[in-house]
Amino acid sequence: MTLPPWPAESPAHGQVLLRAVEARDAAMAQSLSTDPYVPQTGSLPGDATVREALAWVGRQQKRHAEGAGFSFTIARRSDDVAIGHCGLWLKDLDEGQASAGYAVAPSERGRGYAAEALAALTEFGWTVPGVQRIALFIEPWNIASIRTAERAGYVREELLVSHQLVGGECRDMILYSSVRRGHSRR
Repeated sequence: MTLPPWPAESPAHGQVLLRAVEARDAAMAQSLSTDPYVPQTGSLPGDATVREALAWVGRQQKRHAEGAGFSFTIARRSDDVAIGHCGLWLKDLDEGQASAGYAVAPSERGRGYAAEALAALTEFGWTVPGVQRIALFIEPWNIASIRTAERAGYVREELLVSHQLVGGECRDMILYSSVRRGHSRR
């Protein structure tokens, strides 16, 4: 799938901006890899070495060209230091659907960065032609992520039983979504 071009200006909201993933973000990737949950949900290995973190960075840098979506580093506006990662995934773009994901480095949590990054990602999502709805899939135990979604304006829709494979196990997910203004919820 051919995606729209990379944004000319970095999406931003509050204290954060979303920029292209760069080699200098490997330290942030290593930090993310220390969270036991993060490696279960993507391609970043647990307790990643520098080499593994750089390989992950390389994979993120290819996501747009491969047509998967937009993979961003979450950086503080004040100093452009990487504090997390997020993505807008577009495998169902032909149906008007996108999904989002986000993770903030453990040492940077509790400061509102995740909600601001999700707000910036969502605002950016509405600039992508064809996107009508952005979905989040959150495990019921993940209260911090539920709060993040709600702070960013997402609405809880339903519990999806045994919806997603995480860590080799089928897990329940709560579906949260944001719908482009002017379109009704299904």
